[in-house]
Amino acid sequence: MSAFGRKNGMGGIGPGARPSFGVAKPMKGGMAPKPADPAAKQGDDQFPPIPSDTPIPQEPGAAQPNAKPDAMSRLADRANAVTETTDKGDGFEASVHKIKEQVLPRLLERVDPEAAATLSKEELSEEFRPIILEVLAELKVTLNRREQFALEKVLIDELLGFGPLEELLSDPDVTDIMVNGPNQTYIEKGGRLVLAPIHFRDENHLFQIAQRIVNQVGRRVDQTTPLADARLKDGSRVNVIVPPLSLRGTAISIRKFSEKPITIDMLKEFGSMSEKMATALKIAGACRMNVVISGGTGSGKTTMLNALSKMIDPGERVLTIEDAAELRLQQPHWLPLETRPPNLEGQGAITIGDLVKNALRMRPDRIILGEIRGAECFDLLAAMNTGHDGSMCTLHANSPRECLGRMENMIMMGDIKIPKEAISRQIAESVDLIVQVKRLRDGSRRTTNITEVIGMEGDVIVTQELFKFEYLDETEDGKILGEHQSSGLRPYTLEKARQFGFDQAYLEACL
Repeated sequence: MSAFGRKNGMGGIGPGARPSFGVAKPMKGGMAPKPADPAAKQGDDQFPPIPSDTPIPQEPGAAQPNAKPDAMSRLADRANAVTETTDKGDGFEASVHKIKEQVLPRLLERVDPEAAATLSKEELSEEFRPIILEVLAELKVTLNRREQFALEKVLIDELLGFGPLEELLSDPDVTDIMVNGPNQTYIEKGGRLVLAPIHFRDENHLFQIAQRIVNQVGRRVDQTTPLADARLKDGSRVNVIVPPLSLRGTAISIRKFSEKPITIDMLKEFGSMSEKMATALKIAGACRMNVVISGGTGSGKTTMLNALSKMIDPGERVLTIEDAAELRLQQPHWLPLETRPPNLEGQGAITIGDLVKNALRMRPDRIILGEIRGAECFDLLAAMNTGHDGSMCTLHANSPRECLGRMENMIMMGDIKIPKEAISRQIAESVDLIVQVKRLRDGSRRTTNITEVIGMEGDVIVTQELFKFEYLDETEDGKILGEHQSSGLRPYTLEKARQFGFDQAYLEACL
């Protein structure tokens, strides 16, 4: 057998057989073509001419000649594109910020910071207005009414808020804010990243804003602890990394959350899932199935977890455990717990595993982990198997099968000395459903798979796919078209649904 999967010596045996690899005739090129010989045998040339009216066959998946847009032209456009890395902003914004730099030092000389901190933004605005006019008169700067209001807002955001970030935080269309040093900030709108027209005064100004954010939740960030996770008052998640780890200056990443709670019905209306998938997930949440939500960064795992929590019985006691509290469950009896980093001496850290063990002593009905990253996965599986049905968690994985593999690896990363087969069996007996969410390249977030974990077959975890998102096409403006398909299989978790009286509705949704 050769390296190409063909037995040696069989390639060119017999009349009319195709020449095998290594004995093909040399390609003709670089010379003028010879006149065609009408007496020549058909097939004598290695590459016979193709008639002009015969369509050229294409490789499967290759772009057709009239495809929209042509794949090679898209590659050429991307290769030749000139990318802007900074945004200078419009003239009005730039002029207001320039005046702010002149007014702010004189304003601070006239204001008591401690007294200002006790006032609300509205009260501070009323107090500042005459002082600002006085400073402008000293500087011989004349502003119209619009510029005065803009200047007041910028100054108050600088003193009480988060400076230039305030206008992005107040924009409901912005879902992510990424600050890459003082001169570059990107935002996500509609699933697409765009450059924001804001700038910080310098690196020191940006660092002060970062410290103000993390200090609100009792964290710190400096050269000794250059990494910090925090949250804003509205629950938005913040990550800060400062020099020397960040080479372009202080970097702030903010994941904003909708003020209005997202429900499964809203996700269905957004196109994230079909009607049947929404029904199946509602029943899974109400019937206390153990659910793992898997997906990449920014794919909507936390949003899905918050939506599923709406289906929990109001009479159940729910505990959530996170590194930085960002879950906002829609339940009356909900107790959020948060980990604690070590102090300056490297002591006093409280990990997710510590909180899971403690949560078992707090009489929970369900335990929900914001995200599992390590050996605490084993503690969660133990909770799922010891009377805490309906527990949920999220983790990073690209598919349901990879999700199971990651759970096995995370448990083996810890100090637990048990064989891999026992770990796999523990996962198979604990997890009921894996919900895979994904952010597609057009910015849309879709629920791509709902998969059941059936059990073990030998040393392999057996799964069954209930729903799957099938890619169909792409519109001219880049929007991905597809449909959610049901596998039509009878679910193995039907017995759990029967215990709560949802077996018929669950069966109809899955078939």
